[in-house]
Amino acid sequence: MTTPADVYEARDPGLPGRLLTVERDALIPLLRARPGEDFGLPTACPGWTVRDVLAHCGAALTRVVESRFEKGVFSPEANDRDIAERAGWSVAEIVDELERGMSEAGVVIAEAGGVLDGVALGEWVHAGDVREAFGEPGAYAGAGLPYALTLLARVSRERGHVPVHADLDDLDEPLRLGGVAGDRPPARYIGDAPTLIRLYAGRPVSGTGYELAGAAERDLNIFG
Repeated sequence: MTTPADVYEARDPGLPGRLLTVERDALIPLLRARPGEDFGLPTACPGWTVRDVLAHCGAALTRVVESRFEKGVFSPEANDRDIAERAGWSVAEIVDELERGMSEAGVVIAEAGGVLDGVALGEWVHAGDVREAFGEPGAYAGAGLPYALTLLARVSRERGHVPVHADLDDLDEPLRLGGVAGDRPPARYIGDAPTLIRLYAGRPVSGTGYELAGAAERDLNIFG
């Protein structure tokens, strides 16, 4: 794996767009090749099917592209409304909207100065949710993983998240996540990168081997 950029370097405004583009090129062909019944499969998101996750993702990116950010735009209630509004859409229409959003949102995110960077990360995680529901290998891995790790490190730092030094199996140097350590030493994670993503996204980690010291699993969840 290419070593992610250090979180303490200046923000790369093009990174979220690159993550979305890489994921688009991997995910969209997969979606178009799946039979219709697969879109009714449950996902790691409670109460949401694959179709629901994709509808949410496409709606969120459309809001970014169209700069529609009314109050509570990304709240659970707003997400449910977006999904309900697409209840009459075909799967093809939902995938089309998602593809457009993944192609066009990067420029808007880049110009937003960092406040929308987490949207790209969330979209990538949801793509992993879909792959896992389909039973695809490497659900939270793939070509976008180095970009996602870099973005996770930066977003977790800017949100003042718990400081963590992550010793990843295929990186030479620890990945530093969360706020700068103050009175408390940083927590330590030892394991692979996809499991780290699962922990920060609040996804199930049963059956995976890792070590976490100095913090609880719930402390790492950046979307909770």
